[in-house]
Amino acid sequence: MQPVDFTTLTAAYCELRATWLPARLEQVYQRDRYRICLALRTLKQRGWLTVSWHPQAARIHIGDPPPRTPDTFTFSDQLRHQLKGLALVAISPVAAWERALDLQFAKRPGDRVLWHLYVEIMGKRSNVILANESNQIVTAAHQVSEQQSRVRPILTGQPYEPPPALTDPAPSLSESQQRWQERVALIPGKLGRQLLKSYRGLSSHWANSMIRAADLDPEQSTESLRASDWERLFQRWQEWLKTLEAWQHGDLSGLHPQRTSGGYSVIQWGGQSPPKPEDTAPSVQALLDRYYCDRLNEGEFKQLRHQLLQKLNNLLKKLRVKAQGFERRLDQSALADEYRQKADLLMAHLHQWEPGMKSMTLADFETGEPIEIELDPEKNAVQNAQGLYKQHQKLKRARSAVEPLLAQVDREIQYLEQVEVAIAQLDSYREPMDLQALEEIRDELMQEGYLRDRDRRSQNQPPATDFYRFESPSGFELLVGRNNRQNDLLSFRVATEYDLWFHTQEIAGSHVLLRLDPGAVADKADLQFAADVTGYFSRARQSDRVPVVYTEPKHVYKPKGAKPGMVIYKHERIIWGRPQQLAPKS
Repeated sequence: MQPVDFTTLTAAYCELRATWLPARLEQVYQRDRYRICLALRTLKQRGWLTVSWHPQAARIHIGDPPPRTPDTFTFSDQLRHQLKGLALVAISPVAAWERALDLQFAKRPGDRVLWHLYVEIMGKRSNVILANESNQIVTAAHQVSEQQSRVRPILTGQPYEPPPALTDPAPSLSESQQRWQERVALIPGKLGRQLLKSYRGLSSHWANSMIRAADLDPEQSTESLRASDWERLFQRWQEWLKTLEAWQHGDLSGLHPQRTSGGYSVIQWGGQSPPKPEDTAPSVQALLDRYYCDRLNEGEFKQLRHQLLQKLNNLLKKLRVKAQGFERRLDQSALADEYRQKADLLMAHLHQWEPGMKSMTLADFETGEPIEIELDPEKNAVQNAQGLYKQHQKLKRARSAVEPLLAQVDREIQYLEQVEVAIAQLDSYREPMDLQALEEIRDELMQEGYLRDRDRRSQNQPPATDFYRFESPSGFELLVGRNNRQNDLLSFRVATEYDLWFHTQEIAGSHVLLRLDPGAVADKADLQFAADVTGYFSRARQSDRVPVVYTEPKHVYKPKGAKPGMVIYKHERIIWGRPQQLAPKS
C-alpha cells in the first residue's frame, strides 16, 4: 500500500485550505480505532473530513459520510465536547518538510485560536493530538508513555512538542545542480536509494517516480549516469520543488490526481502523455478516499472471507461426520424386520428346539431359503424369540428417532453449502459492495447462531448491497442474489407475477430473477441466458452443463422455520444452463 508522503500530504492540505476554509465543525464521529470523521460546513458545501492514524494508511481528506451506528469511543467524545460548533480557520504544517499538520479552531474567523488538532502522518508513529491555546495536550488518539519513548512521550497535561527535527538536508530551489549532484553521488549506489537518503521530504515511491520521469532506472548505479542524465534528473527535481511552492502559494494548477499501476500520483511530470480519463480523479480528496478505502477494504475482505470459509469448512466437516453416524444407525435399524422374521420362524418351529442349542437353521416362509438363527443356550426357544422381538422393537424406535435428526442435519448441510457458494462467488474484491455482501453473510451466520455476535448487530437489518445485474439478449433485466438475505429479498419482495424465477436443480446456488414487463414473453435466448447465469452463480460453476429449473415466483415458497435462502418450488420446468458461457476467457 502506497503511504501518504510529504508531496501527497502537501497537495491534500493545500486543496483543503483552498476549498474548505473557513468551515464550521458540526459533528465528530469515530468510525473505528484508527479513524475519525469531522463534519464541516462552509457557505457553499458540507462534507466529512476523514482523519486517520492507521499504521499503513494514515491520511487526511474529504471522504464518505460515516455509517449510522453508535459511536462509543472516548477520543471522539472528547473532541466533540471541545470542538463542536467552532470554526476551522487554518490548516498549516507544524514544521517545514514534516508530515504533520496543525488544524486550528476558533469561535469565528479572525478570532484567536482556541484549539489545535495536530495530525501527524508518520507511518507507524501516526497520531492525532488535541491541544488547547496554551499548546497543552488535552487528549490524543494514541498516548505514548515515557517507557514507550524517552525521546517524545505524548501524555495529557504535557505541552505539545513537534516531532524531532530530521537531520537530512532540506531540498531547496536555490541549491545549484553541482552541489545537488555532489550530495546524491557522494557514495556510489543505486540511484533511487541515494536520492532518498540524501534529502528529507522524499518517499521511495516519489523518488522512483521522479527518476522514471527523467527516463532513468532507480536501480542503476549513480556511477553509470552521464552528464545529460544528471541534467534531466535535476530538471525533474526543480520541477517538483516549484510545484510544491506553487501549491503552498495557492496555485493548484499543477495538481493532477490520477491512479497509476499499483498506486497513485498527484502530479504530472512535464513531457508525459496525459493520463486516460478513467485513471483521473476530480480532486486529491476523491483520489485518496477511493484509493485507501479500496486498499483497506480489500485487506478486510480477504481476512473476513478466509475466516468465514474456515468456519464453514469446520462446521460442514462436523455435520457430515454427524450425518454419517446417523446413516450408520439407520443402516443398523434396517435389520429390524430381519429380527422379527427370525422371531416368527422360531415361534413357528418351537417343536424343533432342543435344550443347549446354539443355533437353528430354518426355511424362510416365502422363499424357502435356509436362515440361520443364533440362540442363547441358557434360554429356551420362547425366551430367545422374545429377545429377538425386543431387538426388533428397539431398532424400530431408533429409526423413528434418528430419521428426523438426520433430516435436520441434512437441512443444515444444505444451508451451509448455500452460504459456502455465496462466499465462493465473491472470489476477489472489486467494489465496496463485495465487502458489504460478505459482512451481510457474517451477520446472517451470527443471527443463525453459527458465529458469536460480538458486535450485537441488528437482527432485522435489511441488505445494504445491491444485486448482481445483467441484461438478457432481448433487453430484460436479470437480477442475481449475492447472499441468502438477498435471495429471500429477490424471491419474496422484488419478484412480481410477471417475472420468472430460476435456480439450479438440487444444487446450491443463487436465486435468479428474470424481470418481465406486463404482457412480455421471454424467448428461448432470454431463457438460455438466464439459465447460463444461474449455472454460473452456483456450486456447479465449473461444469459444462447444469440442470436449471424455472417457474413463476408465485410457485416459490418458504417453509415455516426455514433458514435464509432455503425455499421449495413447484410447477417447474427444466432447462440446461451453460456456466462456461459466462466464465472469463483466459
